[in-house]
Amino acid sequence: MTANPLLQPYATPFGAPPFDAIRPEHFRPAFDAAIGEQKAAVAAITAGGEPTFQNTIVAMEKSGMALERIAAAFFTLAGAHSNDDIEAIERDIAPVLSRHGSEISLNPALFARIDALHKGRERLGLDAEQMRVLERYHTIFVQAGAMLDAEGKQRLATINERLATLGTLFSQNVLADEKSWSLLLEAPDDVAGLPDWLVAAAGQAASDRGLTGKHVITLSRSSIEPFLQFSARRDLREKAFAAWIKRGENGGATDNRAIMAETIALRAERARLLGYESFAHLRLADTMARTPGAAIELLTSVWDAGRHRAAVEAGELQDLIAEEGGNFALAAWDWRYYADRVRKRRFDFDSSELKPYLQLDKVIEAAFYTAGRLFGLAFEEVRDVPTWHPDVRAWKVTADGGRFVGLFLGDYFARASKRSGAWMNGLRDQQRLTGDVRPIVINVMNFSKPPAGKPALLSFDDARTLFHEFGHGLHGLLSDVTYPLLSGTNVSRDFVELPSQLYEHWLERPEILSRFAVHAETGKPMPAALLRKVLDARTFNQGFATVEYTSSALVDMDLHLLPSGKDVDVMAFEEGVLERIAMPPAIVMRHRAPHFQHIFAGEGYAAGYYSYLWSEVLDADAFNAFEETGDVFDPAVAKRLREFIYSAGNLRDPSVAYEKFRGRAPDPKALLRKRGLDAVAGVGDAVAG
Repeated sequence: MTANPLLQPYATPFGAPPFDAIRPEHFRPAFDAAIGEQKAAVAAITAGGEPTFQNTIVAMEKSGMALERIAAAFFTLAGAHSNDDIEAIERDIAPVLSRHGSEISLNPALFARIDALHKGRERLGLDAEQMRVLERYHTIFVQAGAMLDAEGKQRLATINERLATLGTLFSQNVLADEKSWSLLLEAPDDVAGLPDWLVAAAGQAASDRGLTGKHVITLSRSSIEPFLQFSARRDLREKAFAAWIKRGENGGATDNRAIMAETIALRAERARLLGYESFAHLRLADTMARTPGAAIELLTSVWDAGRHRAAVEAGELQDLIAEEGGNFALAAWDWRYYADRVRKRRFDFDSSELKPYLQLDKVIEAAFYTAGRLFGLAFEEVRDVPTWHPDVRAWKVTADGGRFVGLFLGDYFARASKRSGAWMNGLRDQQRLTGDVRPIVINVMNFSKPPAGKPALLSFDDARTLFHEFGHGLHGLLSDVTYPLLSGTNVSRDFVELPSQLYEHWLERPEILSRFAVHAETGKPMPAALLRKVLDARTFNQGFATVEYTSSALVDMDLHLLPSGKDVDVMAFEEGVLERIAMPPAIVMRHRAPHFQHIFAGEGYAAGYYSYLWSEVLDADAFNAFEETGDVFDPAVAKRLREFIYSAGNLRDPSVAYEKFRGRAPDPKALLRKRGLDAVAGVGDAVAG
């Protein structure tokens, strides 16, 4: 045990986890030791005298720090660089962690202390942050079942444990399907239509698989989406698209259909145990939306506008097919290909022209520059931090002439050991309870890795994803709170996307693109004419994008509104929802249920995928605050943004936080203007109300 690096103080630069010394066999003993340590701490709390804020809430805040540290390192590997050993540990530890969490949240003696403090909170002399922490603890414990009887608590703990196992299996099944499939391009005609950069990326993907000299398309979004956009081979587009949408639904050991059905039923049962009409009602009770009805109102309003626009777009694409002599109806595997050609015709803009101007290193630099202009941050790359893979990079973040803010790590390239998608998480959260603890923040992406010696080139969507995740990263880096419970991104699910989605706006600004969009070979900046075309085309194909996203959010919400969920056929249910909302036949959900990791690989966005749209109302209106000044880096607006959004964590109710920043409630019409969609009556009541 003494040799286990997870159980020692981290003697590394910036106190980062010693990934170079950590082995899979270290994790289970470390988890067991940390769980035991927290159990002892909770026992000491409940055995204490009269409850006080210090001996109960502060003691609880300190009790699980070792476990959180170990879990952060483990789940970083599980997501970004997994292997058979890590996956086995993940399956083993998921129910153990769930059981441990239930023992704490359902501990009657512990809740009695929290409840007593909450009832007498006005007499405790607490400051605003302490009051917020106490209120959050009480809400969290109540929603976790602390007020149930013994039988109800036992059943709830069993449900939670099973759900933890199901979520892990779901995620691992999707990863297995993604790893096992690739499209080998062998004949010269197989790469017809593909730009040079995509051919090079496919060559690197083949080389990574031991197929030197060949080309491979994978199920990484940064590989398959551009293939669908550029490939002139309709048969290969269809083959690739079929594999993409069938992840988790291929039969055999990695099929997720039974897992989904059991998950929906167990979540519905848990909601009933806790006195809620459905799981959606349970999850939204502690969000900005408050009720499923408010979220559905927003989704439906945007859906109507998006579907109308998508019908117009589909007609344009079908006309182009006919014009070129195609005797077939527009299909889902055709949309990106023909949309790109319509874009080129309408705006005289070939999206492949843009990619040489979006070098990964320059886009990272642009994200850092924006943070410097807005918040006074500086980034210095450091090379002595141990990481989980050679591709991972690290930067020391400072402000005010050298004050240490935190450590930022970026893991940008796709690989077989990494799950798909992009995300931010923290290896260490900011807090002042145990000293001036500075955060360690991670961004993980899945960009196509270039051949050796060549720069990584991004699509505009890739660049937007980088800015998005870096916005989350800033939310963690700039956190300025005392208590860990309130730190950084520990906010309402439909508020957490505001800092990330808002940050995307700066990518599209001429002030950024003219400075950092420089050609990979010539070093020349993007021509002003091309920049204008990029900006003019921003709302192109927004019907498709709106339908693709909103259909997923509506299916998520309807699944979790089921009062029972028993014996539900999730695939038939999905089909029924899409039929009811009149899903356009040539568009497929952005995330079909069998690979919808947001809602089934854990509960992060379950009954909460709507939150991206909810937050988009806020981000569109928030960026208008800068535009209204005539300066997208206006110091006064940036100061308010930092104080009330990026650094404030969960110090305030999110509605209050937003109004303190903006001076008023958000204007919902800003969302429709941003997307270039016609205004739809009723959107305002859903959000501003």
